[in-house]
Amino acid sequence: MLHPSYSDLIEAANSDVEQGEQPVVQSRYSIVIASAKRARQLIAGDEPTVTHVAGRKPLSVAIEELYKSKVKILPEEEGHAEN
Repeated sequence: MLHPSYSDLIEAANSDVEQGEQPVVQSRYSIVIASAKRARQLIAGDEPTVTHVAGRKPLSVAIEELYKSKVKILPEEEGHAEN
């Protein structure tokens, strides 16, 4: 079993969304993509925002950061294309 679960991660990512607004994260896919992007940032040298990361894999650290709301998933702007 995964801890935290996908549903826990989705709740944590949407914790700042006010009632009536569109949730930022609506699927597991969004959580997977956000975690992978953050893990790549950590591999590239970004400092972790949580403690006790020695010996842990970047993806585990990224998931903990999302769960503890240390990093946020921002909604994509409509009409925004990445180069």
